[in-house]
Amino acid sequence: MTSIPASQKKMKISTGPVGQNATFGSRLFDIANYLIVTIVALTTIFPFIYIIGASFATEYEIATRPMFIIPQNASTAAYEYIFSSNKILRGFGNSIFITVCGTAINLFFTVTMAYALSKTRLRGRNFFLNMVIISMFFSGGMIPGYIVVANILNLKNTYWAVLLPGAISAYNMMIVKNFFQGIPQELEESASMDGCTDMGVLWKIVLPLSLPVLATFGLFYAVGHWNAYFGAMIYMKTAKEKWPLQVLLRELIILSSGTAGDMNNMDPEFVQPPEQSVKMAVIVVSTVPIMMVYPFLQKYFVKGVMVGALKG
Repeated sequence: MTSIPASQKKMKISTGPVGQNATFGSRLFDIANYLIVTIVALTTIFPFIYIIGASFATEYEIATRPMFIIPQNASTAAYEYIFSSNKILRGFGNSIFITVCGTAINLFFTVTMAYALSKTRLRGRNFFLNMVIISMFFSGGMIPGYIVVANILNLKNTYWAVLLPGAISAYNMMIVKNFFQGIPQELEESASMDGCTDMGVLWKIVLPLSLPVLATFGLFYAVGHWNAYFGAMIYMKTAKEKWPLQVLLRELIILSSGTAGDMNNMDPEFVQPPEQSVKMAVIVVSTVPIMMVYPFLQKYFVKGVMVGALKG
């Protein structure tokens, strides 16, 4: 029986788990890392906690106390002012409709185009790829876009005006295409031998394996639609019944500032609301709904964010 040299025994001991043979310097380094990460996390989350607390505070407390978490005199006047109009509930419905339909349209066009361009057998593939790359660097601009949507396509004052112009993101499509190219071709070939068409392979093979990337970009698209207000503001200027929540909240902020605004059916008791607390409450109302979607997509999101990473 051969004996192990002392140098190898020493090497084996030194490469053990960090927790068993950690030196004072390595432990100090770990403590410093935990401390830095904790400080960064608190710095990130504290402003949002302050906004929630300030939304329940009075105007005097916001002006006199520079920073606080729990208000001394809690008040729901800002939220009562926001929800005193039935337009807010209708705006919630419009935002949900635009977000769901817009995300479905985005994913449909992104997946179908990415799957087609991921196939080297596609005729004219290089031409289409070059056209997509050019669109990533050059755009027509806001005025030509408005002319196309409002005058040529005649989509003004319709939901299509905010759903179709951004139906696909060239950057997201290219990443999804690269993801599809990484799926083993043997899986698609075996499905084709069993009689599956290209659509069948996409539906039964590719999409089930692409849940992380679909959830990731679906979340990106959904957040974009939920936060968007400029398109609805210029294309639905007269169709106020179709305004999403963000446009209505913008009108509320303008009205609370006492400069302009046109919000009917407001309770007279809240005609002069506290301006700063209304702004804080608007941030909470517009942010919390979309934040509630994240926990359901977190397990896919963690995997999907690594789609574009380099692999050794």
